[in-house]
Amino acid sequence: MGINFNFSRNHYLLVGIVCGFLFSYYSPHDYAEYVAECPEVTENTDMLQTLEHNNEFEPQLNLEQKPMIAKKMVKNIIRPRYYYSELGIREKLFVGVLTTTENVDTFATAINRTAAHLVNKIKFFIHADNVKSNFNLKNIVGFTDTREHLRPFHMLKYLADNYLDEYDFFLLLMDTTYVNARTVRRQLQHLSVTLDVYMGTTLDDNSFNDGKNDETARNDYCDLHAGIILSSGVIRKIRANLDWCVRNSASNNYSSNIGKCVKYSTKIKSCHQSWQGIDITSYHLNSYKIYRDFHLIAKESRFNNAAMVYPVTTTDDFYLLHAYFSRLHLKQNSDIKQTLLEDAMQISNGTMSNDILEVRWPLGVPKSNPPESRHDVVPWIALNTTHSFMWNSEVNVQRLSAVDEEDIRNVLNKTILEATRNNPDAEFRGIHTAYKRFDAVRGMDYRLLLNFYDRKLKKMVQKSFEVIKPISLIEIVPSPYVTESTRVAMLLPTFENQVLDTEQFLESYEKTCMDSQDNTFLMLIFMYRADTPSKGDEDVFLPLKNIALALTEKHKQDGSRVAWVSIRLPAEVSANVSNNNRYYSSFYGPHAHMSFAAVDLALRKIGLESLVMLCSHAASFRPDFLNRVRMNTIQGFQVYSPIGFMMYPCEWTELCKPCENCDVGQSSGYFDRANYDVVSFYSNDYVYARKQLEQMLPIVRTDRDIVNLLSMNSTQLINNGTITNIIDLFTRSNSKIHVLRAIEPNLRYGRSITNFLSNDPYAEQLSKLHCTEETERRQCIRIASKKQIGDVFVQYSKQFETREVV
Repeated sequence: MGINFNFSRNHYLLVGIVCGFLFSYYSPHDYAEYVAECPEVTENTDMLQTLEHNNEFEPQLNLEQKPMIAKKMVKNIIRPRYYYSELGIREKLFVGVLTTTENVDTFATAINRTAAHLVNKIKFFIHADNVKSNFNLKNIVGFTDTREHLRPFHMLKYLADNYLDEYDFFLLLMDTTYVNARTVRRQLQHLSVTLDVYMGTTLDDNSFNDGKNDETARNDYCDLHAGIILSSGVIRKIRANLDWCVRNSASNNYSSNIGKCVKYSTKIKSCHQSWQGIDITSYHLNSYKIYRDFHLIAKESRFNNAAMVYPVTTTDDFYLLHAYFSRLHLKQNSDIKQTLLEDAMQISNGTMSNDILEVRWPLGVPKSNPPESRHDVVPWIALNTTHSFMWNSEVNVQRLSAVDEEDIRNVLNKTILEATRNNPDAEFRGIHTAYKRFDAVRGMDYRLLLNFYDRKLKKMVQKSFEVIKPISLIEIVPSPYVTESTRVAMLLPTFENQVLDTEQFLESYEKTCMDSQDNTFLMLIFMYRADTPSKGDEDVFLPLKNIALALTEKHKQDGSRVAWVSIRLPAEVSANVSNNNRYYSSFYGPHAHMSFAAVDLALRKIGLESLVMLCSHAASFRPDFLNRVRMNTIQGFQVYSPIGFMMYPCEWTELCKPCENCDVGQSSGYFDRANYDVVSFYSNDYVYARKQLEQMLPIVRTDRDIVNLLSMNSTQLINNGTITNIIDLFTRSNSKIHVLRAIEPNLRYGRSITNFLSNDPYAEQLSKLHCTEETERRQCIRIASKKQIGDVFVQYSKQFETREVV
């Protein structure tokens, strides 16, 4: 009997659940026995169990068998200092001349004078035992080996060791060869520097050689007397085979020895007279004598196209040949220039405008840059042969300087010559109008309208001309190296009525220089009157001395300090110091020469190697200004005189918005060109200039010498040769010191007049000040611009008219 069991899907599911429950119930809970063969896994499992109990995740880094540093070190890329070194750009031509001691002062000097300024470098090679120190020619190289046949190989080795990577081509020649350097350089510009070049005139083409070489060799080698041109690649290969060349140099013929060496090293079979379509020819004089047969030689085209002429027997022949080829080269350039000018003017045949083609006169001179605003427009200045008109907004008529007078005369003479050449019947009678303008892009432009009498028409005519003196050669003036870490010694002269202004200056000086630990030193120069006490509580400068001591004590760890020196003024100056001097932009007032007394007596406390800046208590500046002082003041080369920005007393006039840190603008002030209070120089340069002009301007060694300074200055004023400030001192002395005078937006004046007007709200004291003389008027302070004053007049005139109508 059989039993049949019928299971459905649910039964299978139920049986599976029961089996799974039983298996999980009876299975062990310690997993270590099953994973004993994998300790790393067990360790991680224990860690996971620990983390489950602590409920905190702590990452662990596995650093075993892992490198702590990179396998490959990153190398720093050291780039060359200059672009041409990295790009492999080299100079074009090096000239090496074999000469002797007897010819150094004659032939070698003549070659140096006629070719050195036209090639990149030139050297002269002689025997070392003949080198002496009294040669006028300094670019000489001497060899200790006196064997005559090895001289060219010593020269080649010297070139390979010192100049191989600096020049593309090397020209080797004897001291009896004239080099037309302009032609050589022009031809070499068309040769490829990647190929080996061995060019010159073969020995068979001339009769200058001694005939010791066999005929087969004469056709293969270049003649050294006619010049040999080698590329840098040829020199490099010669250096690698120089030992073979020395061993196989049997004769004393330089051309043959060099030819054999080139042939063996480069596998160049023969000398090339033409390469890549470029001919560098030479001319052999044969029996010609230049002083006798030059008129015959000059007719030969081969001579006129020659790059080298040989043999030259006298130094005068070198200079005669150089003058002739220079004139020939100038004529060729003039013809090319004229042809280009005609082609440029006729390029469109009138079908296109010059605005599209950009063909302008004169050809090659760029046009002016368009101004970005009306303030950037370069003005035209009216002038005649002696004066200029409306030179600036402050001067209507000004006498031309000696240089400008000579310049306008030369321009006028050249223009008249050109006008009479084009019209022989024109006779110059005078200038109608003349204008000039200097553009930093183009140069000096002139527009002239001249009066002529036409003898043919028998009447007066006017002709207009436009003349330009373009900027052709821009020269970079070398200057010594300067840094921004130089210590600046600041001198601050102060009169008795300027104590308040100086206190404010010391406050700003502490914030600008001492708190920032700028490398500066301040020395106050107290100007006492003749009868003013200088000690005790009655000392008028006692508050300034206390401030100086406090600042020095506060910043003594930083090395900053404030010192002072006292000067007793003579009675002549003491009586003239008054409030009327406040109307001057210079705090010296009419006594600008007192700056010499202050500097002369203060330099004794500083030393002769210091950078000195004579300052003003009415000035305020930023740290950037001191950096420009350090960069623009160069010992033995240049002094710096910044043109500061004089700010209007806006709080008093209420015509502008007061703002000390705002940018400079026409509504807030002006650059005071008549103020020379701030100037920087080196002490030894100042002392040298003072000694140069001691007869005109006595040196002040003590307080008693100030009287001599005043009396001498009065005498000069009568003779109209006065020196009023330190800039005049440097310009009038015979020293080679440059004077840099430029605007400085970070140097600002105006503190003195602002303090004065703050106590004078109704202008009662201001109305008593006067500045009437024409020479003094330029030095007076302006309290507002012309536009602001004009607006005030218009406003009050309208109010006055309204009152009358009412």
